[in-house]
Amino acid sequence: MEIEIILAAVAALIVFSIVQIYLSEKKARGVWRAKFLKEWGKIPQREYDEEEVEKISRYFEYQLKKGKINEPYIDEITWNDLDMDNVFAYINNTKSSAGEEYLYYLLRTPVTEQKTLDERERLIHFFATHESERADLEVCFRQIGKTRRFSINDYIDLLVTLKKESNVEHYIALLTIPIGLVLMTVFEVGVGLVVMMVFLVWNVMRYFKRRGEIQPYLTTFSHILKMLDASKEISKLKIDEVQTYVDNIADIRKKFKKFRFGSSLLMSTQRETGSLAEAFLDYIRVATHIDLLKFNSMLEEIKQNAGEIDNLVENIGILDALISVASFRESLPFYSLPELRETEEAFIEVKDVYHPLIVEPVANSITEDRNVLITGSNASGKSTFLKTVAINAVLAQTVNTSISTFYRASFFQIYSSMALKDNLQGNESYYIVEIKSLKRILSHADEDIPMLCFVDEVLRGTNTIERISASAQILKSLSKKQVLCFAATHDIELTHMLENEYSNYHFQEEIQENDILFNYELYRGRAVSRNAIKLLSIIGYDKAIIESAEQTATHFLKTGEWRV
Repeated sequence: MEIEIILAAVAALIVFSIVQIYLSEKKARGVWRAKFLKEWGKIPQREYDEEEVEKISRYFEYQLKKGKINEPYIDEITWNDLDMDNVFAYINNTKSSAGEEYLYYLLRTPVTEQKTLDERERLIHFFATHESERADLEVCFRQIGKTRRFSINDYIDLLVTLKKESNVEHYIALLTIPIGLVLMTVFEVGVGLVVMMVFLVWNVMRYFKRRGEIQPYLTTFSHILKMLDASKEISKLKIDEVQTYVDNIADIRKKFKKFRFGSSLLMSTQRETGSLAEAFLDYIRVATHIDLLKFNSMLEEIKQNAGEIDNLVENIGILDALISVASFRESLPFYSLPELRETEEAFIEVKDVYHPLIVEPVANSITEDRNVLITGSNASGKSTFLKTVAINAVLAQTVNTSISTFYRASFFQIYSSMALKDNLQGNESYYIVEIKSLKRILSHADEDIPMLCFVDEVLRGTNTIERISASAQILKSLSKKQVLCFAATHDIELTHMLENEYSNYHFQEEIQENDILFNYELYRGRAVSRNAIKLLSIIGYDKAIIESAEQTATHFLKTGEWRV
């Protein structure tokens, strides 16, 4: 009788736990949906530390490692030059790890044909104009959630090579409670309880040891299960516009039938609520090793279907990522859909283009099929303009969005050499780092796909004479029909030396009393003003230093000789 009561109590607690989890999940989905509708079109405020950004980049790196990226991609130097981590964070309103890792992947891999962009635009437009369906999908993606500190791709390769371990000790753990109950029946209840407690202590010790060893893999399994469970919910929504992706996900889900069987409750695929029910389930796992017992069978399924996990991330990720892009567009004061051309000769035409990360930015326009040389005073806007054009080119060829009123250009491969630093660990000076960076641009200049490249302060790491002579030859070598180079410099000499190859533009400033004002507007022609010495005066340098510097500069301009 006592045993029957105990078994009935356990069964009742299990049923109660399942019901509580279900009701908690249902309530959470309603809260999420309302939250997502309210946050639509708002700029994400979340900040990312270095470890999180590194995790998010894993999917892209995995695709690169496997040779699955054929298009020219945004390399590490260009990505860092353009501060694309912050651009990504500005756009990233995704709800799942698959979504944010795929969004990062999209931004690193500009496409060079229209068909892919047309499909992305179809989805972005649908998400922007169908609020209810979009919110329903967002709830499904939120059900998957984010892993924060690890990427599935970190462990897939390791899982494939991981050896299967014996299940003997886990079967012993599983039989602990039945054995204890039998002993209670045959002998005294006290004897059975003592034996059961001894076995349970042993189970706990072995559990946490093994759990620590395979925790990353269990977490990976759990996240895969969340994606598979979410795919089932997505299928129920019956959204015709995403049916192709839903069908792909459904086919993948069928291949993981054995992987899913009996694991949804045991592997914590449901949202962790911190409830009594969740705590009880944790005790069951510790006491019986049932999640560890399941590990080997799930491992075999992963080995057989490793490639399908990649497909699952892609099909879920692209939907989540493009919802985020649609929200990003909604946050902008204005944007345009780019008109891209497959051409042999590089060209660009962009109107009222601005930088997405600058508050109250100044928009500029430019139309060119020749290389561009930009001069101007310090802090006048040269570097920002280069980054503005570059970021817009990236966004145009990845998420079909230009932060401008009009954008028409060639499909480009995009490179930059701008915000470089010396490499102390590699024992390389700034100049060595710079010439290597420029060399990589030159090595791609003769490829079939037109190149859009950006160079800020060419060869700033060396002396004036060699800088100007070498810079002129490097920039001249980029004067090709399939190359469009934007270069910024303080060396006015280059504007004369390269005027047959480069169109001259400049930024300017206005001096008012003890202040320098910049309007950040782009003008045609070379710069005719200097402000470096004036800036010394404005921030309070000694008057004697200012006057002597001006005299030295004037003497050099008249005679071509330096005198201190």
